[in-house]
Amino acid sequence: MRGAAGALALSPLAAACGSTAKPPPAVGDPAWWRAQRPTGELVFANWPLYIDYRNWLKDRPTLNEFSRQSGVMVTYEEIIKNNANFADRITPILSSGRPTGYDIVVLTNSWQLTQLVKSGWLIPLDHSQLGNFARYASPLVKSPAYDPGNKYTVAWQSGFTGIAYDPSKTKRPITSIHDLWDPAFTGRVGMMTDLNDFGSAGLLYIGADITSSTVDDWHRAGDALQQQKDDGITRRYYDQSYIDALERGDIWISQAWSGDIFQARASGYPNLEFVVPQEGVMHWTDNMMIPMHAANPQSAIMWMDFYYQPEVAARVADWVNYITPVPDAKGIIAGQLDDPGVAKSQLVFPTPDINARDYRVFRHQDEFDTWNGIFGPIATN
Repeated sequence: MRGAAGALALSPLAAACGSTAKPPPAVGDPAWWRAQRPTGELVFANWPLYIDYRNWLKDRPTLNEFSRQSGVMVTYEEIIKNNANFADRITPILSSGRPTGYDIVVLTNSWQLTQLVKSGWLIPLDHSQLGNFARYASPLVKSPAYDPGNKYTVAWQSGFTGIAYDPSKTKRPITSIHDLWDPAFTGRVGMMTDLNDFGSAGLLYIGADITSSTVDDWHRAGDALQQQKDDGITRRYYDQSYIDALERGDIWISQAWSGDIFQARASGYPNLEFVVPQEGVMHWTDNMMIPMHAANPQSAIMWMDFYYQPEVAARVADWVNYITPVPDAKGIIAGQLDDPGVAKSQLVFPTPDINARDYRVFRHQDEFDTWNGIFGPIATN
C-alpha cells in the first residue's frame, strides 16, 4: 500500500514535469552536435587499397598524422568490397536500432546509399565543423543529386567509367561509346557486371538522358545491349578483373574505371589508354558517411574536416590515383610530393569542361528492381 500511495502522490508532479520538459534534440540537429564530445576513438570502414600507406605493414601516414594532431586512435578496416554486400550486412543492424560498429563507412552513390538516406539510417552532418570542405571541395562533389546540400555525405574519392583500349590491338583511336558495338572488335569487347555502369552504357548508346530516362528508354538500351551480346561482340562481362583481361590482350576495348587505367599504365602497361567518349563519361563518387548509432560521431566529423586539407588530400590522391575532391591538392603533388605525372593527369584532376554524366537516382525500390530486371539477365556470362 505504501508503494501504491507513493506512486499516486507523485503522479501529478510527474505529469506536470512531463508537460514542461523539453524533448531531447533529434540526432544530427545542431543542439545534438553541440552535445557530442571527443572520445579518442574512430572506427573507419573503407574499400581495399584506398588510402596511402608506406610499407608492407600498411603504415598509413595520413591516419597517423590525424591521430597525432587530434588524439583520436583510428581502427581502419578494409572491409568493403561491394556496395550491395556491405549494405546487406549493415542494414539489418541499423533497422533494429543497433550500432554497426563503424563511425565512418564509404559507399558509392548508388541505390544502397539512397536507401540509407531514405530510411533515416545516416546521421546528418554538422557543416559548422566542416570548414575545410566548404573552402576546398571541388564543385563536382558539392550538393550532388543523390545528396542535395551534402546533408549526409562528403566525397572520399571519385572516378570515371569510360572506355579503355589497347591502340596496338584496335589499330585506331577510340572516341565513341558506339565503338563498344563495332563488329571489328567482335569477341574482344569487355562490358561490366556492375549494372549501374552497364545500363548507363546502353543509355549513352541510344542517346538518352540518363538522369531523366524512362522505363521505355531502359528497355531500348537493354535491346541494344542484348544485340551486342547476340552478335558475339562482347567477350565477357567483368567485375574489376577486366583490367587483367586488357593487360593479357584477351580483350582490346572495355568499359573501364579511370583509376585502374592510370595505375596499370604506371605499373608496366603504358600501352593502355583511357578515353572519355564523345557521348560523355559516367562520374561516380565514393562517399564518407556516419551511420546512425555510431559510437564516435565527433571523431568522424573531425576526420572528415582533417581530410579536406589540401596537404592531406594530396597524399591520398598521390597514392590511390583517383579523382581527389580537393583540386588544391594538385600543386602539392607537383611540388612538395614531386609527382608531376599524377599532378598532370586528367584522371586525377579533370578539366572543368569534361563531359561528366550523372547516374540515375532511383526514387524507390520498384524502379531499382525494374532496372536490374532489364539489365541483369544480359550481363551474365
